[in-house]
Amino acid sequence: MNWIAFKMLTGDRMKYIGIIFGITFASLLIAQQMSIFVGLMRNTISQIRDIEGAEIWVMDPNMQFVDDVKPLNDDDLYRVRGVEGVAWAVKLYKNIARARFDDGNFQQCIILGLDDDTMVGAPREILVGSLADLRKPDAVIMDEAGFKYLWPNEPLGVGKTFEMNDRRAVIVGICKASQTFQTFPILYTRYSQATLFVPRERKVMSFVLAQNDPNVPAHEVCDRIRAQTGLAAHTRDDFAWKTINYYLSRTGIPVNFGITVALGFIVGSAIAGQTFYLFTIENLKQFGSLKAMGVSNTRLVGMILLQAMVVGTIGYGLGIGLAALFGEVAQRSSHTLAFFMPWHVPMLTAIAVLAIITLASLISIRRVLVLEPAMVFRG
Repeated sequence: MNWIAFKMLTGDRMKYIGIIFGITFASLLIAQQMSIFVGLMRNTISQIRDIEGAEIWVMDPNMQFVDDVKPLNDDDLYRVRGVEGVAWAVKLYKNIARARFDDGNFQQCIILGLDDDTMVGAPREILVGSLADLRKPDAVIMDEAGFKYLWPNEPLGVGKTFEMNDRRAVIVGICKASQTFQTFPILYTRYSQATLFVPRERKVMSFVLAQNDPNVPAHEVCDRIRAQTGLAAHTRDDFAWKTINYYLSRTGIPVNFGITVALGFIVGSAIAGQTFYLFTIENLKQFGSLKAMGVSNTRLVGMILLQAMVVGTIGYGLGIGLAALFGEVAQRSSHTLAFFMPWHVPMLTAIAVLAIITLASLISIRRVLVLEPAMVFRG
């Protein structure tokens, strides 16, 4: 019976392809949009992910997300160091700076000022130059994507100069860095140098990066810092989720992508459901013949579900494959596309496809269950 069900399914090639196309389109749209959404949310925490070596982030208690910088007093660093369970703590500067280039154009850049002594938070992969070059006067290391954006026709190299806050900045290295939400070029420099590249303020320090003692859990140290200093303290993961939750609750990104995913589900259901229903109507005589030969309703339902599973599996595989191919090609051609496909995306897409083929099957099953075998002998 399974072989008969498969031959019935592929008997009309156009309808067979039409059902697969509907499910493929739905899978592609759902997986693609979810991957772009996940990629955008991932980009909002790119600097939290890139800055390694410190488990605890200490900040102003009113800070809502990583880019909502509210400067701290320099004394806060020593207060954090005095908390029991803190192995070490260093300062970090993070802000937006405006760079002026030789052609007179301006460009906003993300500037990260690393602790002068330890360089905690330095880029993990340096393509050109070395981290030691940051100790030179006016030195900065720029991310690869930012360099290619500013000088698209030139090879990666050092020696480029520009101005920030009427001070010269010299590129001494090129590094790899995760794409940010704003897609601005990223500059790494020493903390003391970063404070010269921006207008002077009474408070300068953006964060305190700290590491807990190995014998004390990080969450417990965070609680001690909050209680003793009145500052906010979060682990890297907690701070990342705090940032993501801000964008989820305070922006229209989830709604916009949710609408697109819902449209993909609706369109896919409509195409697959209608085509699968027409396919069943045209094969009512075959189902009637099987009923007349004594095939039970349960067996017929199993045949329809098998047909639905076949087209669903093929359509799902094609859709996920095309979505992954789109992401790979688009990311190679443009560094600004946010695309990331964790295992959750194929899983959720599979659930959506299962719902689509279930709905399509239910419409067809009803016609088969009420079918009278005698209709086979009419006409």
